Amino acid sequence: MIFTAVARLSEMIVGLAAMHAGWFPGFATALIFLVLGIVLGFPPLALCFMVGYIASIGGAYADMGYDLKAGWILRGRGANPAFEIDGRRQQYWAELLGLIVAAAFVLIFYKGYFTNDLFPPVSRVFVTTINARTTSGIAKWLLIWAMPGAIIQFIGGPKRQLGILLATGLLIFNPIAGWTAVVALITRAILLKKYGKGIENPMYVLAGGFIAGSAIVSFGTGTVKALVRKV
Repeated sequence: MIFTAVARLSEMIVGLAAMHAGWFPGFATALIFLVLGIVLGFPPLALCFMVGYIASIGGAYADMGYDLKAGWILRGRGANPAFEIDGRRQQYWAELLGLIVAAAFVLIFYKGYFTNDLFPPVSRVFVTTINARTTSGIAKWLLIWAMPGAIIQFIGGPKRQLGILLATGLLIFNPIAGWTAVVALITRAILLKKYGKGIENPMYVLAGGFIAGSAIVSFGTGTVKALVRKV
């Protein structure tokens, strides 16, 4: 319990990375503390609960940071303190409403997702890592690959989560996702070179539309699969 309480520092790590890079390494930090828990000799069930808790609070903390920072920018970056405080209060209530809606969806759909093995790849990484506590070969390879991961991250710097992005690419089943990111980066570089920074705001709007559409399709297809297989 004491170790898990200390592991809540991962919230700060995730939040800072999110603010710098627009990418929150919630699962990466959870994996770090999971490995530390293995080193300390915690049993599998305790490790399971711990990594689930840490992974959950990391993402939630980053998401809250995104929302509050976006609101702060929209409200004039704190130019009007009274307006800023009222805006934060409204965002707080909106976050609570989102929590209630999310909890309701989990209660409705979680059985279908579990029954049909609709787990994210990182969950399997956690399982493999927990099993590594009794398999010296897996533990050895985790340590070996941690070194190039650290080097890649160091080369990228704190504002470019290259090591985490590379690991994410290895976990995604569909290779087209990686090629899509490469094409997007090339397109961004070409547009910035041709039109300058004035093109950034239109690109942000375009990216927001892509994210919204992608999220709707991903959630919709996953939910339909869970319901169809259950029936």
